[in-house]
Amino acid sequence: MTMDAKQTVRARTTGFALLAVVALAACGKSDDASQQSATAGAGNSGDDRELVIGITQYPSTMNPNVDSMVAKTYVRAMLMRGLTRFNHDWELECSLCVELPTLENGLARMIETPDGRPGIAATYEIQPDATWGDGTPVTTKDIQLAYDVGRDTTTGAINTDMYRRIYQLEVHDDKRFTIYTDRVTYNFNVLGDFYPLPDHLEREIFEADPYEYRHRTTFNADVTNPGLWFGPYIVAEAQQGSYIKMTRNPHWWGKEPYFDTITTRAIQNTSAMEANLLSGTIDMIAGEIGLQVDQALAFESRHGDKYNIIYNPGLQYEHIDVNLDNPILSDKRVRKALMFGMDREQMNERIFGGKQPVAHTRVSPLDKVASDNITKYSFDEDKAIALLEEAGWTEIRDGIRHNADGEPLRIEIMTTAGNKTRELVQQVLQGKWKQIGVDLRIRNEAPRVFFGQTTRERKFTGLALFAWVAAPETVPRSILHSSEIPTTENNYAGQNYTGINIPELDAAIESVEFGLSLDERLPHWATIQQIYSEELPVLSLFWRPNPYIYPLWLRGARPTGHLNASTNWIEYWTRE
Repeated sequence: MTMDAKQTVRARTTGFALLAVVALAACGKSDDASQQSATAGAGNSGDDRELVIGITQYPSTMNPNVDSMVAKTYVRAMLMRGLTRFNHDWELECSLCVELPTLENGLARMIETPDGRPGIAATYEIQPDATWGDGTPVTTKDIQLAYDVGRDTTTGAINTDMYRRIYQLEVHDDKRFTIYTDRVTYNFNVLGDFYPLPDHLEREIFEADPYEYRHRTTFNADVTNPGLWFGPYIVAEAQQGSYIKMTRNPHWWGKEPYFDTITTRAIQNTSAMEANLLSGTIDMIAGEIGLQVDQALAFESRHGDKYNIIYNPGLQYEHIDVNLDNPILSDKRVRKALMFGMDREQMNERIFGGKQPVAHTRVSPLDKVASDNITKYSFDEDKAIALLEEAGWTEIRDGIRHNADGEPLRIEIMTTAGNKTRELVQQVLQGKWKQIGVDLRIRNEAPRVFFGQTTRERKFTGLALFAWVAAPETVPRSILHSSEIPTTENNYAGQNYTGINIPELDAAIESVEFGLSLDERLPHWATIQQIYSEELPVLSLFWRPNPYIYPLWLRGARPTGHLNASTNWIEYWTRE
């Protein structure tokens, strides 16, 4: 989800395993997309070394330490790599580092922290040939800058907990460093969110004004500067809100990529996305940030013989965040009434062809830490009405409930504008909830505003509909711990957009990290899921299988089913 801690887990069903390892064998309006095609790339133009990918959102920023957005994760994986990643088998491995530190291989060791608590020291080595696109080697100076930015509480960096727990960074030489963490946790070596920042470009900007760094970063001001990137590709052209064109990085140290240029086209309107695919303006639609299941099913029924379409189950969690500061929604009885008042099974069957299973909590049944000790909500209008009556919403005027003060039961819901499936879900909820007396008002925004400001700064007044995507066994600290509530004081760091603050939940989140064995962690995982499903800071909707729409000639592209996008292996993609 662009989240924090991650840990190894394997797929738990044969069906998932088969889908996850498939190797392929074989926002603007539509008129704006056509006008941009000459600049952004010609799709199926006959150039077999060019690939044009359609995505539904444009990243709010390309700085890896700022904002959490799937679109950025997808594009960034072609331009730079984190220290670690989860592979297609859901196992942790090195990406930028040379060897994963473990207690068994001696690269990690138990220590005593300055305050006398147990901790862990883990030593990493950067890939020896890793080089920024301008020829500057990637060194521990760049690791140090990322650490400094992350540790500064005024920068608003994501995954602040990761940087808080690393209380010391020791540099040994240009390529080797040791991080010292202030606790012993099972996921101490998971550093997928740790991306080096180019010290030679960013240090001066950061030190001049840490609070304004997120706005003044070179990643915003000069995204085509090759010194920002050290992945297989660098950014050659970019048009804000429209496209990012990437060319091969001449200093890439890994496998030479097949494609000379890769362009991601941001087309917010999903109908326009389909039109661009059929016209050849784009070659494929990304599964991570493309069509939703209902749209892909309809597309497959019409054009399935022309494309390789894969539905990949995984950790994509469609849900509704609740702003718990809203006086109406702060009452748990109202939140429960909303859950009983939605018919998710009917939506799954009628909208998603039965391929999008109902979610009962934020932990996927595919994850080995899933618990059955949770509160589940099936469609029951009588229960919903009884809860609203109990909460004081007893008077009905023109079909809308009012309380004793004459205030209407009116709630606003927001999501990403142009996403037809989410807009359809909003309309279905609006109709269902009206039957129990709730006046649901719909107000949507462009994804860059919705994710870059509205959710990040908790500016949604009621409900926010979007998806999280996580890595296996992701500890939900950044979205559920009370210390992760974004505020003006912390420059809106953290992703606890609901504002949930429950000491028992905080304690369970903290405890689960300390369990070195799965058996030690499972009871705390059960507590987290039980509180989550009972207190309802979030209204769970569906587990969304990603539909990947590939051209028949594409080889090597493999869905992962988790946070680390398929583009982390872009250098293995080829054309038949």
